[in-house]
Amino acid sequence: MKANLFYDGQCPLCTKEINLLSRWKNSELQLTNLHEAQKLAKSKNEMLSVLHYQTSDGDWLLGLDATVAAWSHTKIGWLFKPLRWPLIKPLADYLYNNWAERRACKLAYK
Repeated sequence: MKANLFYDGQCPLCTKEINLLSRWKNSELQLTNLHEAQKLAKSKNEMLSVLHYQTSDGDWLLGLDATVAAWSHTKIGWLFKPLRWPLIKPLADYLYNNWAERRACKLAYK
């Protein structure tokens, strides 16, 4: 089983990042648009609330953990690792969670 990043294909900012990621990723990462997925492990609205990444072992990573894991499938993945460093992680998570809660395309789903 490949790792799988589930993303919001109706979010312009998300789609921009996914387009870039899809060009640079290795073959071990699958990208799934939540709006086109046939079967989801959680409700669609729950999965749209934050980025979801399923490891090849079936474990789940959310938010910035998902971002860092997805980008680790590229040659520039090392650039994202500082987001998980102990002194940076709390601030990075706070900023990501606030953005994820307030992004315009998410508000349209409510």
